[in-house]
Amino acid sequence: MALDSGSRLDPECHSGYKLPTFLILVLLEFSDHVSFVKEIAVTDPPEHLNSLLNVLHARGEKIVSPGAKRGLIPLVVPLSESPQGNLTSLLRWPTAPSGMEMPVVEVRSHGLWLLAKNVNQYIHRILVEADSRAESGDDLWSAVREDLWSAVGEAGPNIYKRGDLKESQTADLDVYLLKKVGLFPDILERKASRHLEKGDSVSALITSEFYTRDQFPGFGRPFVFNSEVQKRIGRTSEAKESARVALKSPWWTLGCRYEEAAELAGWEDEQIEFIREKVSEEGKQDDLKKGKAPEQVVLDEAAFLMDLATVDGNWDEVVDRIADCYREAGIHDIAKFIAYRE
Repeated sequence: MALDSGSRLDPECHSGYKLPTFLILVLLEFSDHVSFVKEIAVTDPPEHLNSLLNVLHARGEKIVSPGAKRGLIPLVVPLSESPQGNLTSLLRWPTAPSGMEMPVVEVRSHGLWLLAKNVNQYIHRILVEADSRAESGDDLWSAVREDLWSAVGEAGPNIYKRGDLKESQTADLDVYLLKKVGLFPDILERKASRHLEKGDSVSALITSEFYTRDQFPGFGRPFVFNSEVQKRIGRTSEAKESARVALKSPWWTLGCRYEEAAELAGWEDEQIEFIREKVSEEGKQDDLKKGKAPEQVVLDEAAFLMDLATVDGNWDEVVDRIADCYREAGIHDIAKFIAYRE
């Protein structure tokens, strides 16, 4: 299923254009996505997933099939595509801790960028940002705000009290978002960068190190950014160490190309060669001889193949083997999800 609104609203690209209200007032039911998450991804669908899809549609994005995974990292559930070609998706961690909600991510050429820890948080941010732009006196954004509130439906008031940003008298939007909505990678990075621009390296370091303190479990991006900050203020050894910590995370969570993180770590191709050796038959046999459980060997292989695919850009060539690894480890639900693609 691919749903295209026909007359999409992108305030940045179509200034002055107003999406017909009747297209927004009819709330859409995206049952394909809910059932896909439940039956194929085999996890609980986010409570307000339909509301997010309606908001993304109202914002001018084309809703795409959840099974349109060809060429993508196989752990995502695609939601929508922006006029600029950015793909918003949900992330299905293979072994998510109990109670962890599905993060909202943007698919990029080198991997994934975390947009929000969960669906509610992302809806909340979108509504607050629309409020901010509308209150600035922008007539177009006043119309956009109305459309977004029509689209979000009954979930809206449960997530954000309309007008709360203005009532809070918080002058800085980023401050409000961090205090009232949640932590976001791009905002934390912007905060640290602003400190650097002002020559306040101490505050920049405090922010970047806070960013790394398990705020975004599983993601290597905070450590890459911390490495960049450390390098900018001349702390070379600390920069290398932080980058090396980042590279212990899945490479598709680095928020940059592998080569950029490896350069910060002071490495060349040795990590790539090491991993290629580990996924070879000889490398797997060595692990088994050392006493590693067969299930762990194939799970390691799956993780290594995803790291290499981030570098090589060949997801479709390795996805079946990745699925087989989970199948051999007895994790059949994840194997089915990874292998699924239209």
